[in-house]
Amino acid sequence: MIATIQTLLLLLTVLAAVALLSRRLNIAPSILLVIAGIALALIPGLPAIELAPEFVLLVILPPLIYSAGVSMSWREFRFSIGPIALLAFGCVIFTTCLVAVAVHFVLGRSWAIGFLIGAIVSPPDLVAPLAIARRLHLPRRLLVILEGEGLVNDATALVLYRFAVAAIATGMFSLAQASATFGLIVIGEIAYGIGIGWLSLRLRRWARDPRVEITMSLMTPYLAYWVPEHLGGSGVLATVAAGLYISWKGPLLISSATRLQGIFFWDFFIYLIEGFVFLLTGLQARLLLERISMSSLKELMLATALTVAIVIVARFVWVFPGSYLPYWLGGTVRRDFRPPWQRVFILAFTGVRGVVSLAAALAIPLTLANGQPFPDRDLILFITFGVIVVTLVGQGLMLPSVIRWLGVSNAGREEYMNERRAELAARREAAELARLRFEEIVAERGLPEDITTLLRSRYASRLELMMSSDTDNLDRVILRGNLREEVIAAERALIHRMLREGKITDEARRRIERELDLEEATIHTRAGDHGPL
Repeated sequence: MIATIQTLLLLLTVLAAVALLSRRLNIAPSILLVIAGIALALIPGLPAIELAPEFVLLVILPPLIYSAGVSMSWREFRFSIGPIALLAFGCVIFTTCLVAVAVHFVLGRSWAIGFLIGAIVSPPDLVAPLAIARRLHLPRRLLVILEGEGLVNDATALVLYRFAVAAIATGMFSLAQASATFGLIVIGEIAYGIGIGWLSLRLRRWARDPRVEITMSLMTPYLAYWVPEHLGGSGVLATVAAGLYISWKGPLLISSATRLQGIFFWDFFIYLIEGFVFLLTGLQARLLLERISMSSLKELMLATALTVAIVIVARFVWVFPGSYLPYWLGGTVRRDFRPPWQRVFILAFTGVRGVVSLAAALAIPLTLANGQPFPDRDLILFITFGVIVVTLVGQGLMLPSVIRWLGVSNAGREEYMNERRAELAARREAAELARLRFEEIVAERGLPEDITTLLRSRYASRLELMMSSDTDNLDRVILRGNLREEVIAAERALIHRMLREGKITDEARRRIERELDLEEATIHTRAGDHGPL
């Protein structure tokens, strides 16, 4: 028990240290965490930490998918459903087939093994590329497509993975039956996920307690994921559907107190599990090296290099025709909407593999139903880990330079400015509506002047502040925010001095401090300082 606690503290320390280092080096933390994990795994004397595949697929993956679904805009997801489907379904299947062909004809393995390897390495993990893309202000449309693909592609890969494992175990495979089953899984999971989202929102509204509602929100992804997974599906699409439904319907049904506390809870929770996942991925290096010690290193390196080349090339081969084919065929899509080739290149370049691929590889059973060892299990594990390290570290580190080289860096800044202008207009309209509604209530109820004067001045000041804001000059917004932060700091110092002098109690200090914290958080939000979610 003591050793487990010490190991956990070590991992937390590494997680914090890597977060600080990533800020200084301006590198995505996920990349550095994998490198740090590999380095730790090779240190003699440190205990080996094995990443249980069931833990990743059943415990870690559901909240990650659900959180991304809730953060995703359903309107933007629906608008980009075409390219998202081409990547999440088409590109995953295409990559799986190409890898299967290469494994069969070049490495001499069976078709079933080839399709299994292809299903494992086909879905990109877009945590690191998205972090880089957001920091470099890429166009919003590109970010939505990448995020939408990351939400759905795991479902396709995991269903193909189940088909391949079953084919190896039984020696039988029917394409027609598999296609029909896949269609039923897609339709059934989406319907089930929407039902879970609807039920979750109703139960949370009845609860009317932030702590209970946040607990229910934590239970929602597991309920959405576990049932379809147990019935032979993937659970991913159901979890995505539940998250998107809550993203669309939740704002009018979730209380403000729950929303405020839930944002901080989920932000910290996702930060921890993402960090641990990437760190533990690197830590698997020692276990994988021990397992393949009896195999031919030359053959393993050749197989890994071949698979890496195919998964990278396959994405380019699929993305470029898929992006321009509607225009070449003279479809109904307007030609002025045709994306520049630089953006298509970035979309093709972000084929980074991650923890889902590793968890799927580790989840391969040790033996078949007849007691025989699962064929080529060590080969599959080594290839998967090699593909993850090469794409995550290699492509991940190269991505910022590629984006700058293509001249796409900050291409979304004008979109960001337009978004800020629309946000300001919405704030003004809401403030004006609030003022008018206030005057209506005062007139309807005949409220006395001594009650309404202060509130009337508050709404008038709020509207005046909205009218005086200037989004074309963000320096003024930042300067005004800095001034308010200095004033808040002075208030906070006075409150703490009054506490030390015994003029107020700790409970009073906490209530006042909470109001100051909320005001400071509002300043950061209006300045565009949004968190990871």
